[in-house]
Amino acid sequence: MNKGKAYIIGAGPGDFELLTLKAKRVIENADCIIYDRLISPNILDLPKSTAELIYLGKENTEGGLIQDEINQTLVKKCLEGKNVARVKGGDPFVFGRGGEEIDALVENGISFEVIPGITSSISVPAYAGIPVTHRGLARSFHVFTGHTMENGKWHNFENIAKLEGTLVFLMGVKNLDLIVSDLIKNGKSSKTPVAIIEKGATRKQRVSVGTLENILKIAEKNKVKSPAITIIGEVVNLRETFSWFEPKESSKKILITRDKKQAKEMSKLVLNKGGIPIELPFIEIEELKISTENLKKYSAILFNSPNGVKSFFKNIEDMRILANIKIGAVGAKTKEVLESLKIVPDFMPEEYMVDRLAEEVVKFTNRNDNILIVTSDISPADLDKYNSLYERNYEKIVAYNTRKIKVAKDKINEKLEDIDIITFLSSSTVEAFYESINGDLKVLENKKIASIGPMTSETLRKYGIKVDYEAKKYTAEGLLDVIF
Repeated sequence: MNKGKAYIIGAGPGDFELLTLKAKRVIENADCIIYDRLISPNILDLPKSTAELIYLGKENTEGGLIQDEINQTLVKKCLEGKNVARVKGGDPFVFGRGGEEIDALVENGISFEVIPGITSSISVPAYAGIPVTHRGLARSFHVFTGHTMENGKWHNFENIAKLEGTLVFLMGVKNLDLIVSDLIKNGKSSKTPVAIIEKGATRKQRVSVGTLENILKIAEKNKVKSPAITIIGEVVNLRETFSWFEPKESSKKILITRDKKQAKEMSKLVLNKGGIPIELPFIEIEELKISTENLKKYSAILFNSPNGVKSFFKNIEDMRILANIKIGAVGAKTKEVLESLKIVPDFMPEEYMVDRLAEEVVKFTNRNDNILIVTSDISPADLDKYNSLYERNYEKIVAYNTRKIKVAKDKINEKLEDIDIITFLSSSTVEAFYESINGDLKVLENKKIASIGPMTSETLRKYGIKVDYEAKKYTAEGLLDVIF
Protein backbone atom coordinates (compact mmCIF):
# COMPACT_ATOMS: atom_id res chain seq x y z
CA MET A 1 0.00 0.00 0.00
CA ASN A 2 1.24 3.49 -0.82
CA LYS A 3 2.03 5.76 2.08
CA GLY A 4 -0.27 8.67 2.76
CA LYS A 5 0.82 12.25 3.25
CA ALA A 6 0.79 14.26 6.48
CA TYR A 7 -0.25 17.89 6.81
CA ILE A 8 0.94 19.64 9.95
CA ILE A 9 -1.70 22.36 10.31
CA GLY A 10 -1.98 25.36 12.58
CA ALA A 11 -5.63 26.15 13.27
CA GLY A 12 -5.00 29.54 14.82
CA PRO A 13 -6.67 30.68 18.07
CA GLY A 14 -10.28 30.10 19.09
CA ASP A 15 -12.05 32.05 16.35
CA PHE A 16 -13.00 29.58 13.59
CA GLU A 17 -12.82 32.25 10.91
CA LEU A 18 -9.10 32.71 11.53
CA LEU A 19 -8.44 29.29 9.99
CA THR A 20 -6.55 29.74 6.71
CA LEU A 21 -8.17 28.87 3.38
CA LYS A 22 -5.47 26.28 2.67
CA ALA A 23 -6.00 24.60 6.03
CA LYS A 24 -9.75 24.46 5.38
CA ARG A 25 -9.25 22.83 1.97
CA VAL A 26 -6.87 20.18 3.33
CA ILE A 27 -9.11 19.34 6.31
CA GLU A 28 -12.13 18.95 4.00
CA ASN A 29 -10.27 16.40 1.88
CA ALA A 30 -8.23 14.50 4.48
CA ASP A 31 -8.87 10.82 5.25
CA CYS A 32 -7.95 11.22 8.92
CA ILE A 33 -7.99 14.20 11.30
CA ILE A 34 -5.80 14.15 14.42
CA TYR A 35 -6.69 17.16 16.55
CA ASP A 36 -6.10 18.73 19.96
CA ARG A 37 -8.30 20.50 22.52
CA LEU A 38 -7.42 24.05 21.49
CA ILE A 39 -8.99 24.11 18.04
CA SER A 40 -12.39 25.66 17.36
CA PRO A 41 -15.06 22.92 17.53
CA ASN A 42 -16.47 24.26 14.26
CA ILE A 43 -13.42 22.88 12.47
CA LEU A 44 -14.75 19.38 13.11
CA ASP A 45 -17.72 20.15 10.86
CA LEU A 46 -15.37 20.45 7.87
CA PRO A 47 -14.13 16.85 7.31
CA LYS A 48 -15.88 14.59 4.84
CA SER A 49 -18.27 12.03 6.32
CA THR A 50 -15.85 9.14 5.76
CA ALA A 51 -12.92 10.82 7.54
CA GLU A 52 -11.59 9.24 10.72
CA LEU A 53 -11.48 11.72 13.63
CA ILE A 54 -8.92 11.09 16.39
CA TYR A 55 -8.72 13.32 19.46
CA LEU A 56 -5.32 13.48 21.12
CA GLY A 57 -5.27 16.49 23.40
CA LYS A 58 -2.96 17.73 26.12
CA GLU A 59 -4.13 19.81 29.06
CA ASN A 60 -1.67 21.78 31.12
CA THR A 61 1.18 19.37 30.39
CA GLU A 62 4.42 19.49 28.51
CA GLY A 63 3.45 16.55 26.34
CA GLY A 64 5.47 13.53 27.48
CA LEU A 65 3.77 10.23 26.69
CA ILE A 66 0.83 11.84 24.90
CA GLN A 67 3.21 13.48 22.40
CA ASP A 68 4.77 10.08 21.68
CA GLU A 69 1.28 8.72 21.09
CA ILE A 70 0.54 11.59 18.69
CA ASN A 71 3.74 10.90 16.75
CA GLN A 72 3.03 7.17 16.55
CA THR A 73 -0.60 7.66 15.52
CA LEU A 74 0.38 10.14 12.83
CA VAL A 75 2.91 7.70 11.38
CA LYS A 76 0.57 4.72 11.68
CA LYS A 77 -2.29 6.40 9.79
CA CYS A 78 0.01 7.58 7.01
CA LEU A 79 1.44 4.06 6.68
CA GLU A 80 -2.15 2.84 6.23
CA GLY A 81 -2.23 4.97 3.08
CA LYS A 82 -4.32 7.78 4.55
CA ASN A 83 -3.76 11.47 3.99
CA VAL A 84 -3.69 12.86 7.52
CA ALA A 85 -4.46 16.38 8.74
CA ARG A 86 -2.73 16.95 12.07
CA VAL A 87 -4.64 19.99 13.33
CA LYS A 88 -3.42 21.93 16.34
CA GLY A 89 -4.25 25.28 17.91
CA GLY A 90 -2.08 28.26 17.05
CA ASP A 91 0.96 27.59 14.85
CA PRO A 92 2.75 24.20 14.66
CA PHE A 93 6.18 25.76 15.17
CA VAL A 94 5.33 28.14 18.03
CA PHE A 95 5.59 25.73 20.96
CA GLY A 96 3.37 23.37 19.01
CA ARG A 97 5.94 20.55 18.85
CA GLY A 98 5.34 20.31 15.12
CA GLY A 99 9.05 19.73 14.57
CA GLU A 100 8.99 16.56 16.68
CA GLU A 101 6.10 15.21 14.62
CA ILE A 102 8.00 15.95 11.42
CA ASP A 103 11.05 14.10 12.80
CA ALA A 104 8.85 11.02 13.25
CA LEU A 105 7.50 11.34 9.71
CA VAL A 106 10.96 11.74 8.18
CA GLU A 107 12.24 8.67 10.05
CA ASN A 108 9.49 6.65 8.36
CA GLY A 109 9.89 8.14 4.91
CA ILE A 110 6.52 9.89 4.96
CA SER A 111 6.03 13.07 2.93
CA PHE A 112 4.54 16.10 4.64
CA GLU A 113 3.52 19.72 4.32
CA VAL A 114 3.39 22.43 6.97
CA ILE A 115 0.44 24.84 6.91
CA PRO A 116 1.20 27.73 9.29
CA GLY A 117 -1.48 29.03 11.63
CA ILE A 118 -2.01 32.40 13.26
CA THR A 119 -0.10 32.09 16.52
CA SER A 120 -1.94 32.94 19.72
CA SER A 121 1.10 34.97 20.83
CA ILE A 122 -0.02 37.87 18.61
CA SER A 123 -3.68 37.13 17.81
CA VAL A 124 -4.99 36.63 21.34
CA PRO A 125 -3.50 39.92 22.60
CA ALA A 126 -4.99 41.61 19.52
CA TYR A 127 -8.44 40.25 20.43
CA ALA A 128 -7.93 41.70 23.90
CA GLY A 129 -7.04 45.11 22.45
CA ILE A 130 -3.30 44.73 23.20
CA PRO A 131 -0.80 45.22 20.35
CA VAL A 132 2.45 43.35 21.03
CA THR A 133 4.39 46.28 19.51
CA HIS A 134 3.58 49.98 19.45
CA ARG A 135 5.59 53.07 18.56
CA GLY A 136 7.16 54.56 21.67
CA LEU A 137 6.22 51.64 23.93
CA ALA A 138 7.59 48.41 22.48
CA ARG A 139 9.86 47.98 19.48
CA SER A 140 10.05 44.19 19.91
CA PHE A 141 8.18 41.30 21.43
CA HIS A 142 9.51 38.05 22.85
CA VAL A 143 7.59 34.80 23.12
CA PHE A 144 8.31 32.17 25.77
CA THR A 145 6.76 28.93 26.88
CA GLY A 146 5.38 29.11 30.39
CA HIS A 147 6.41 25.51 31.02
CA THR A 148 9.61 24.27 32.57
CA MET A 149 11.64 21.84 30.49
CA GLU A 150 11.26 18.12 31.06
CA ASN A 151 14.55 18.11 32.98
CA GLY A 152 13.22 20.87 35.23
CA LYS A 153 15.35 23.64 33.75
CA TRP A 154 13.85 27.13 33.65
CA HIS A 155 14.40 30.25 31.56
CA ASN A 156 17.31 32.61 32.11
CA PHE A 157 15.31 35.38 33.75
CA GLU A 158 18.43 37.42 34.40
CA ASN A 159 18.47 38.14 30.65
CA ILE A 160 14.69 38.17 30.14
CA ALA A 161 14.13 40.83 32.81
CA LYS A 162 16.44 43.19 30.93
CA LEU A 163 14.46 42.99 27.66
CA GLU A 164 12.66 46.24 26.81
CA GLY A 165 10.03 44.77 24.51
CA THR A 166 6.76 43.02 25.27
CA LEU A 167 7.03 39.63 26.99
CA VAL A 168 4.52 36.97 25.98
CA PHE A 169 4.27 33.72 27.98
CA LEU A 170 2.20 30.92 26.48
CA MET A 171 0.71 28.19 28.68
CA GLY A 172 2.00 29.92 31.79
CA VAL A 173 -0.89 29.73 34.27
CA LYS A 174 0.62 26.87 36.25
CA ASN A 175 3.94 28.69 36.65
CA LEU A 176 2.65 32.25 36.95
CA ASP A 177 4.14 32.66 40.42
CA LEU A 178 7.58 31.61 39.12
CA ILE A 179 7.35 33.98 36.14
CA VAL A 180 6.36 36.95 38.32
CA SER A 181 8.86 36.33 41.11
CA ASP A 182 11.78 35.66 38.78
CA LEU A 183 11.12 38.82 36.76
CA ILE A 184 10.97 41.01 39.87
CA LYS A 185 13.96 39.25 41.44
CA ASN A 186 16.00 40.03 38.34
CA GLY A 187 15.16 43.71 38.18
CA LYS A 188 11.84 44.07 36.34
CA SER A 189 9.75 46.84 37.91
CA SER A 190 6.92 45.51 40.05
CA LYS A 191 4.72 48.22 38.48
CA THR A 192 5.05 46.67 35.00
CA PRO A 193 1.55 46.10 33.54
CA VAL A 194 0.38 42.50 33.09
CA ALA A 195 -2.63 40.98 31.33
CA ILE A 196 -3.76 37.36 31.45
CA ILE A 197 -6.10 36.36 28.63
CA GLU A 198 -8.18 33.21 29.08
CA LYS A 199 -9.87 31.40 26.18
CA GLY A 200 -8.65 34.09 23.81
CA ALA A 201 -10.49 34.86 20.57
CA THR A 202 -13.58 32.97 21.73
CA ARG A 203 -16.90 34.17 23.11
CA LYS A 204 -15.67 33.04 26.55
CA GLN A 205 -12.61 35.29 26.42
CA ARG A 206 -11.80 36.87 29.77
CA VAL A 207 -9.00 39.31 30.57
CA SER A 208 -7.47 39.96 33.98
CA VAL A 209 -5.27 43.08 34.19
CA GLY A 210 -2.83 44.13 36.89
CA THR A 211 0.87 44.59 37.49
CA LEU A 212 3.68 42.23 38.44
CA GLU A 213 3.04 43.42 42.00
CA ASN A 214 -0.59 42.28 42.23
CA ILE A 215 -1.36 39.96 39.31
CA LEU A 216 -1.05 36.79 41.43
CA LYS A 217 -3.79 37.98 43.80
CA ILE A 218 -5.95 39.07 40.86
CA ALA A 219 -5.48 35.71 39.13
CA GLU A 220 -6.39 33.88 42.32
CA LYS A 221 -9.46 36.05 42.88
CA ASN A 222 -10.62 35.57 39.27
CA LYS A 223 -9.84 31.84 39.38
CA VAL A 224 -7.82 32.09 36.18
CA LYS A 225 -7.55 28.78 34.30
CA SER A 226 -5.80 27.51 31.19
CA PRO A 227 -5.82 27.90 28.27
CA ALA A 228 -4.45 31.38 28.92
CA ILE A 229 -1.53 33.55 27.84
CA THR A 230 0.26 36.24 29.82
CA ILE A 231 1.33 39.61 28.34
CA ILE A 232 3.85 41.75 30.24
CA GLY A 233 4.76 45.27 29.21
CA GLU A 234 3.55 48.84 28.76
CA VAL A 235 1.42 47.88 25.74
CA VAL A 236 -1.08 46.36 28.18
CA ASN A 237 -2.18 49.90 29.08
CA LEU A 238 -3.43 50.40 25.50
CA ARG A 239 -6.21 47.90 26.15
CA GLU A 240 -8.47 50.60 27.62
CA THR A 241 -8.40 52.37 24.24
CA PHE A 242 -7.98 49.48 21.81
CA SER A 243 -10.40 46.92 23.29
CA TRP A 244 -12.92 45.86 20.62
CA PHE A 245 -13.86 42.21 21.01
CA GLU A 246 -14.49 41.63 24.69
CA PRO A 247 -17.74 39.68 25.21
CA LYS A 248 -20.04 41.69 27.44
CA GLU A 249 -20.96 40.33 30.85
CA SER A 250 -24.55 41.09 29.89
CA SER A 251 -24.38 38.91 26.76
CA LYS A 252 -27.04 36.22 26.98
CA LYS A 253 -25.67 32.68 27.01
CA ILE A 254 -28.01 30.48 24.99
CA LEU A 255 -28.12 26.67 25.08
CA ILE A 256 -29.04 25.19 21.69
CA THR A 257 -30.57 21.73 21.96
CA ARG A 258 -31.49 20.95 18.36
CA ASP A 259 -29.63 18.52 16.08
CA LYS A 260 -25.97 19.18 15.25
CA LYS A 261 -26.36 20.58 11.73
CA GLN A 262 -29.18 22.94 12.60
CA ALA A 263 -27.42 23.92 15.84
CA LYS A 264 -24.58 25.39 13.78
CA GLU A 265 -27.02 27.54 11.83
CA MET A 266 -28.72 28.73 15.00
CA SER A 267 -25.38 29.50 16.66
CA LYS A 268 -24.64 31.97 13.87
CA LEU A 269 -27.98 33.65 14.48
CA VAL A 270 -27.26 33.93 18.22
CA LEU A 271 -23.84 35.46 17.53
CA ASN A 272 -25.41 37.98 15.17
CA LYS A 273 -27.77 38.99 17.97
CA GLY A 274 -24.84 39.56 20.32
CA GLY A 275 -25.44 36.42 22.37
CA ILE A 276 -23.13 33.52 23.21
CA PRO A 277 -24.26 30.14 21.83
CA ILE A 278 -23.48 26.85 23.55
CA GLU A 279 -24.46 23.73 21.64
CA LEU A 280 -25.68 20.50 23.23
CA PRO A 281 -27.78 18.44 20.76
CA PHE A 282 -30.50 16.22 22.18
CA ILE A 283 -31.72 14.85 18.85
CA GLU A 284 -30.10 13.54 15.70
CA ILE A 285 -31.65 13.70 12.22
CA GLU A 286 -31.20 10.64 10.00
CA GLU A 287 -32.13 11.21 6.36
CA LEU A 288 -33.67 8.15 4.69
CA LYS A 289 -33.58 6.64 1.24
CA ILE A 290 -37.12 6.85 -0.14
CA SER A 291 -38.79 5.83 -3.38
CA THR A 292 -39.96 8.63 -5.69
CA GLU A 293 -41.12 6.45 -8.60
CA ASN A 294 -44.87 6.99 -8.19
CA LEU A 295 -44.99 10.70 -7.46
CA LYS A 296 -47.01 11.44 -10.59
CA LYS A 297 -50.11 9.93 -8.99
CA TYR A 298 -50.24 12.74 -6.42
CA SER A 299 -52.05 16.03 -6.97
CA ALA A 300 -50.25 17.66 -4.07
CA ILE A 301 -47.20 17.11 -1.87
CA LEU A 302 -47.14 18.62 1.62
CA PHE A 303 -43.95 19.39 3.57
CA ASN A 304 -44.12 20.01 7.30
CA SER A 305 -40.42 20.70 8.02
CA PRO A 306 -37.16 21.86 6.43
CA ASN A 307 -35.61 18.45 7.17
CA GLY A 308 -38.36 16.76 5.19
CA VAL A 309 -37.65 19.00 2.20
CA LYS A 310 -33.90 18.35 2.31
CA SER A 311 -34.23 14.58 2.60
CA PHE A 312 -37.01 14.31 0.01
CA PHE A 313 -35.19 16.29 -2.67
CA LYS A 314 -31.98 14.31 -2.20
CA ASN A 315 -33.99 11.39 -3.58
CA ILE A 316 -35.28 13.30 -6.63
CA GLU A 317 -33.27 12.65 -9.80
CA ASP A 318 -35.35 14.75 -12.19
CA MET A 319 -37.32 17.75 -10.92
CA ARG A 320 -39.68 17.56 -13.89
CA ILE A 321 -41.45 14.68 -12.15
CA LEU A 322 -43.09 17.35 -9.95
CA ALA A 323 -44.70 19.15 -12.87
CA ASN A 324 -48.39 19.97 -12.22
CA ILE A 325 -48.14 18.86 -8.58
CA LYS A 326 -49.22 21.44 -6.01
CA ILE A 327 -46.73 22.08 -3.19
CA GLY A 328 -47.70 23.03 0.36
CA ALA A 329 -45.38 24.02 3.20
CA VAL A 330 -45.67 24.50 6.95
CA GLY A 331 -43.58 27.36 8.24
CA ALA A 332 -41.40 30.11 6.85
CA LYS A 333 -38.22 28.04 7.16
CA THR A 334 -39.72 25.15 5.17
CA LYS A 335 -40.78 27.66 2.52
CA GLU A 336 -37.29 29.15 2.49
CA VAL A 337 -35.62 25.76 1.91
CA LEU A 338 -38.07 24.96 -0.91
CA GLU A 339 -37.37 28.30 -2.56
CA SER A 340 -33.62 27.65 -2.34
CA LEU A 341 -34.34 24.65 -4.58
CA LYS A 342 -36.30 26.87 -7.01
CA ILE A 343 -39.63 25.47 -5.78
CA VAL A 344 -42.19 28.13 -4.87
CA PRO A 345 -44.91 26.66 -2.61
CA ASP A 346 -48.47 27.12 -3.79
CA PHE A 347 -49.76 27.61 -0.27
CA MET A 348 -48.65 27.95 3.34
CA PRO A 349 -51.16 28.09 6.22
CA GLU A 350 -50.78 30.89 8.75
CA GLU A 351 -50.80 28.40 11.60
CA TYR A 352 -47.68 26.21 11.53
CA MET A 353 -49.40 22.85 11.98
CA VAL A 354 -49.71 19.83 9.68
CA ASP A 355 -53.48 19.76 10.42
CA ARG A 356 -53.81 23.20 8.88
CA LEU A 357 -51.73 22.10 5.91
CA ALA A 358 -53.99 19.11 5.33
CA GLU A 359 -56.99 21.45 5.47
CA GLU A 360 -55.46 24.12 3.20
CA VAL A 361 -54.71 21.66 0.38
CA VAL A 362 -58.44 21.12 -0.14
CA LYS A 363 -58.60 24.52 -1.87
CA PHE A 364 -56.10 23.33 -4.49
CA THR A 365 -57.29 19.77 -5.15
CA ASN A 366 -60.40 17.78 -6.02
CA ARG A 367 -62.35 15.06 -4.26
CA ASN A 368 -60.57 11.66 -4.25
CA ASP A 369 -57.23 13.22 -5.28
CA ASN A 370 -54.08 11.60 -3.88
CA ILE A 371 -52.11 13.78 -1.49
CA LEU A 372 -48.68 12.97 -0.08
CA ILE A 373 -47.44 14.25 3.28
CA VAL A 374 -43.65 14.21 3.66
CA THR A 375 -42.85 13.90 7.34
CA SER A 376 -40.64 12.29 9.99
CA ASP A 377 -41.07 9.10 11.98
CA ILE A 378 -42.44 11.04 14.96
CA SER A 379 -44.41 13.88 13.36
CA PRO A 380 -48.20 13.68 13.75
CA ALA A 381 -50.31 13.05 10.64
CA ASP A 382 -53.82 11.68 11.28
CA LEU A 383 -54.47 10.22 7.83
CA ASP A 384 -57.79 8.57 8.74
CA LYS A 385 -59.16 11.88 10.03
CA TYR A 386 -57.99 13.78 6.96
CA ASN A 387 -59.41 11.17 4.54
CA SER A 388 -62.78 11.21 6.25
CA LEU A 389 -63.00 14.95 6.79
CA TYR A 390 -61.74 16.19 3.43
CA GLU A 391 -62.72 13.27 1.12
CA ARG A 392 -59.25 12.85 -0.33
CA ASN A 393 -56.67 10.06 -0.22
CA TYR A 394 -53.95 11.23 2.15
CA GLU A 395 -50.76 9.20 2.38
CA LYS A 396 -47.50 9.88 4.14
CA ILE A 397 -43.88 9.06 3.52
CA VAL A 398 -41.25 9.13 6.25
CA ALA A 399 -38.28 11.02 4.79
CA TYR A 400 -36.18 11.16 7.95
CA ASN A 401 -35.95 9.76 11.45
CA THR A 402 -35.57 11.85 14.59
CA ARG A 403 -33.45 9.98 17.11
CA LYS A 404 -33.36 11.19 20.68
CA ILE A 405 -29.90 11.43 22.24
CA LYS A 406 -29.34 10.41 25.85
CA VAL A 407 -26.89 12.98 27.22
CA ALA A 408 -25.02 12.25 30.45
CA LYS A 409 -26.40 14.28 33.35
CA ASP A 410 -22.95 15.48 34.46
CA LYS A 411 -22.35 16.83 30.95
CA ILE A 412 -25.69 18.66 31.09
CA ASN A 413 -24.79 20.14 34.50
CA GLU A 414 -21.42 21.27 33.16
CA LYS A 415 -23.00 23.01 30.16
CA LEU A 416 -25.74 24.61 32.24
CA GLU A 417 -23.29 26.29 34.62
CA ASP A 418 -22.92 29.34 32.38
CA ILE A 419 -26.31 29.22 30.64
CA ASP A 420 -28.98 31.90 30.91
CA ILE A 421 -31.59 30.55 28.48
CA ILE A 422 -32.34 27.04 27.19
CA THR A 423 -34.02 26.87 23.79
CA PHE A 424 -36.31 24.07 22.62
CA LEU A 425 -37.31 23.95 18.96
CA SER A 426 -39.32 20.73 19.01
CA SER A 427 -41.18 18.46 21.38
CA SER A 428 -38.65 15.69 20.72
CA THR A 429 -35.81 17.81 22.13
CA VAL A 430 -37.92 18.47 25.23
CA GLU A 431 -38.54 14.76 25.72
CA ALA A 432 -34.87 13.85 25.19
CA PHE A 433 -33.80 16.56 27.63
CA TYR A 434 -36.29 15.45 30.29
CA GLU A 435 -35.19 11.82 29.94
CA SER A 436 -31.51 12.80 30.15
CA ILE A 437 -31.99 14.68 33.43
CA ASN A 438 -34.15 11.81 34.76
CA GLY A 439 -36.94 14.26 35.48
CA ASP A 440 -34.81 16.26 37.95
CA LEU A 441 -35.97 19.83 37.29
CA LYS A 442 -33.55 21.26 39.87
CA VAL A 443 -31.01 21.65 37.05
CA LEU A 444 -33.30 24.34 35.61
CA GLU A 445 -33.10 26.63 38.62
CA ASN A 446 -32.33 30.23 37.56
CA LYS A 447 -32.60 29.25 33.88
CA LYS A 448 -35.07 30.75 31.42
CA ILE A 449 -36.87 28.44 28.98
CA ALA A 450 -37.59 29.42 25.38
CA SER A 451 -40.02 27.53 23.12
CA ILE A 452 -40.47 27.74 19.36
CA GLY A 453 -44.26 27.48 19.52
CA PRO A 454 -47.47 26.21 21.15
CA MET A 455 -46.88 22.48 20.56
CA THR A 456 -43.40 22.57 22.07
CA SER A 457 -44.68 24.74 24.94
CA GLU A 458 -47.43 22.22 25.61
CA THR A 459 -44.83 19.44 25.90
CA LEU A 460 -42.69 21.55 28.24
CA ARG A 461 -45.64 22.25 30.51
CA LYS A 462 -46.59 18.57 30.48
CA TYR A 463 -43.26 17.90 32.17
CA GLY A 464 -43.72 20.73 34.65
CA ILE A 465 -41.34 23.15 32.93
CA LYS A 466 -42.31 26.83 32.91
CA VAL A 467 -42.07 28.60 29.54
CA ASP A 468 -40.55 32.09 29.74
CA TYR A 469 -40.33 32.87 26.00
CA GLU A 470 -42.55 31.63 23.15
CA ALA A 471 -41.89 32.61 19.56
CA LYS A 472 -44.60 34.56 17.77
CA LYS A 473 -43.16 33.43 14.46
CA TYR A 474 -42.41 29.71 14.78
CA THR A 475 -38.82 29.71 13.52
CA ALA A 476 -35.38 29.90 15.10
CA GLU A 477 -35.21 33.53 14.01
CA GLY A 478 -38.63 34.18 15.51
CA LEU A 479 -37.60 32.62 18.82
CA LEU A 480 -34.44 34.73 19.01
CA ASP A 481 -36.52 37.84 18.24
CA VAL A 482 -38.51 37.37 21.48
CA ILE A 483 -35.36 36.52 23.48
CA PHE A 484 -33.37 39.53 22.34
